[in-house]
Amino acid sequence: MITVSNLAIQFGKRVLYKDVNMKFTNGNIYGVIGANGAGKSTLLKAISGELEPNKGTVEMGPGERLSVLSQDHFQYDDQTVLDTVMMGHTVLWDIMHERDALYMKEDFSDADGIRVAELEEKFAEMGGYTAESDAGALLSGLGIKEKKHQMLMRDLSGKEKVRVMLAKALFGEPDNLLLDEPTNDLDLDTVQWLEQYLSEFEHTVLVVSHDRHFLDAVCTHTVDIDFGKVTMFAGNYSFWYESSQLALRQAQNQKAKAEEKRKELEEFIRRFSANVAKSKQTTSRKKMLEKLNVDEIQPSTRKYPGIIFTMDREPGNQILEVEGLKATAEDGMVLFDNVSFNIEKGQKTVFLSHDPRAMTALFEIINGNREADAGTYKWGLTITTAYLPLDNTEFFKSDKNLVDWLMQYGEGNEVFMKGYLGRMLFSGEEVLKKVNVLSGGERMRCMIARMQLKNANCLILDTPTNHLDLESIQAFNNNLKLYKGNIIFASHDHEFIQTVANRIIELTPNGTIDKLMEYDDYISDDRIKELKAKMYGEETEG
Repeated sequence: MITVSNLAIQFGKRVLYKDVNMKFTNGNIYGVIGANGAGKSTLLKAISGELEPNKGTVEMGPGERLSVLSQDHFQYDDQTVLDTVMMGHTVLWDIMHERDALYMKEDFSDADGIRVAELEEKFAEMGGYTAESDAGALLSGLGIKEKKHQMLMRDLSGKEKVRVMLAKALFGEPDNLLLDEPTNDLDLDTVQWLEQYLSEFEHTVLVVSHDRHFLDAVCTHTVDIDFGKVTMFAGNYSFWYESSQLALRQAQNQKAKAEEKRKELEEFIRRFSANVAKSKQTTSRKKMLEKLNVDEIQPSTRKYPGIIFTMDREPGNQILEVEGLKATAEDGMVLFDNVSFNIEKGQKTVFLSHDPRAMTALFEIINGNREADAGTYKWGLTITTAYLPLDNTEFFKSDKNLVDWLMQYGEGNEVFMKGYLGRMLFSGEEVLKKVNVLSGGERMRCMIARMQLKNANCLILDTPTNHLDLESIQAFNNNLKLYKGNIIFASHDHEFIQTVANRIIELTPNGTIDKLMEYDDYISDDRIKELKAKMYGEETEG
């Protein structure tokens, strides 16, 4: 349990929030949301003690242990992977080392014997005798194979280090757990594992994430940072989003009577309560939603970019024909082989693979930026494409301002381009910023604007939610559901895939798995799981 009392945080004259009073209780998972810069990560740092608030206190229950997902991936470079995970339980780790040091003494005394007995008792109580196997199970669940458990951290890739740090945070089932963007650099299978792990976690968790499906799957409450306040709601992200959108529509409809508004909100809460997504605490959450005061729901101050894809021309029946494509990575690994498919009109196809390099290689090949090792592809005569690459670095090696940069990619004068940039939340003097100083999120919004100018009838998107905030992801997702053209994409966002794709093609070193079905059905189908194991071979082990 974590109790926050009269918390206030400001930087200079800028007040993030003040008078924050709330209790985070055992058995619940709290999703912390807010616009970029609202102070989500700052709140977690204040709770962990990494940052001292300007005012107020943070307290935990007596004897409770706090664990935090570390963002420093180089701190443990001299440790083995397994030891790094076990160091997450600092008390157990200290007992282990004191005990081992005493056993190593040549002049072992009676006092040492008494102390060892005390340590052995504590060690057993804390699960010390199964600590290594527990740490190994966490690592395997997060995709770190057993053969790497005794390697030094410095010898792992950056993405592997992220997973080890997550295992370290989870190790020993801490009483209170703080997770800042835990799904970053995790593949879809590992995110699913983490969702299941947290759904069975019986302690207190606060999590910041841009993954909407993850928030919906695990969270019992939403902590919204807005209006310079921190407010807690019962329910997950989808409930917060839908209720805030309803409140916004009502605010815009000034003619509606107060009683009509109240009835509409109450009906919304009842409907949502009856359709709570499967996750932990379903019964108690339903009761909390039913008790929610409708007056608490208000429009958000968040701004959503105006992402609207349109087509200059209707596509014909032939979209894209691929025959026998093969691609290998620089290290010689086969990314995919003997890939053949025919994209038909109206299909929105997601490409999956255990190795994300496979999707990028495919997209680069069909966009003419890379040669295939074998095979051919052919676009239909009526097809125009707009491509969002995974790496957009080359586009921003320029000292042009945003207006001049965007004018390279479409027809229209300066006023038109400023209006376009305004839709993408660049206003006032921001449109005169040099593109080479933009943040990752700003670059992505510029690339999306560039795509919209093409009015293409086929969109190719390589991991489109990278660097975007929740508001941009939601706006992007909403429009793609309505888009009438074809979409070819890769994503690690479960909700994005589930709500956009109507076809799934998985690329493997031994061909493809090609299904006309929704993603949720795909990942739960036992026959497909068996087929994947066969297609990937040894890659599915461990």
